[in-house]
Amino acid sequence: MYPAPFHYHRAESLEGAISLLAELGDSARALAGGQTLLVWMKLRFDEPQHLVDVSRIPGLSEIRQQAGDEVCIGALATHAEIARSAIAEALPNVLDCGSGIADAQIRSRGTIGGALGSADPSCDWPTLLHTFDAVLTCTGPEGTRTIPVSELVEDIYTTILKPAELITEIRFKIPPENSGGAYCGFKRCAPAYPTASAGVQLTLEDDICSAIRIALGSAGLTTITSQEAEAVLQGNPLTEANIDKATEAIVAAADPVPDQRGSEDFKRAVLRTLVKRAIDIAGRRCHGEIIKGHHEYV
Repeated sequence: MYPAPFHYHRAESLEGAISLLAELGDSARALAGGQTLLVWMKLRFDEPQHLVDVSRIPGLSEIRQQAGDEVCIGALATHAEIARSAIAEALPNVLDCGSGIADAQIRSRGTIGGALGSADPSCDWPTLLHTFDAVLTCTGPEGTRTIPVSELVEDIYTTILKPAELITEIRFKIPPENSGGAYCGFKRCAPAYPTASAGVQLTLEDDICSAIRIALGSAGLTTITSQEAEAVLQGNPLTEANIDKATEAIVAAADPVPDQRGSEDFKRAVLRTLVKRAIDIAGRRCHGEIIKGHHEYV
């Protein structure tokens, strides 16, 4: 199917893009890599009359580590650029996530800002960024503000972004020493969204878990987290019994939607395996093991 007719506009600056989006109103959509939006348009799930191309705005694709321990990723950075970056080399769970998204063509065009702004619960980046407690910088007609990634999505495909407001940067802290993370996904094939995914970030002190974040993707209408599950491991060793208890707690918090990728029971079973695998990999990385993460395929 082909998209409905639309007018194309190319923005040369952030200010120009925001001004144009504000002027055109609800009939306009921002276009970055287009790997989500264009699919929606072809399926007639969305029929904007105007597309404002923001992909060539300078300064929004930089990936850097600020003085100190803060990572900054521009919203126009592509999945492939992030996977090739020094940040991904230092944080293997970032590489797990970025290198496992779809295929090479989509990774070279799709952007992290577009993935976040789509509010699709199957997207990979939101799940991983929840484990880092990431903060988003957003700019609109009323100026610039920050939004915790945990507060961005209200419901499936719905964010709290205001009209003509754009995500411009993603920021999070480099984890302390003795930390490790992992991101694991299960897919039917490379281009498909994950059937289920799990992200973990933890810190060990004398084999005691001093900090833990767990997040699930494709497990409900938004990213799934559970303070109850994290409390099971916080301050305790990563024993098999504790990991099993934490896994059951976060899987119980999930609400997977049955679809062509699997039934609810099937997805819960997959989530259990992914959470345990991610915790195991993260714990081993805390101890300095070099483990190459990858997604599993049917």
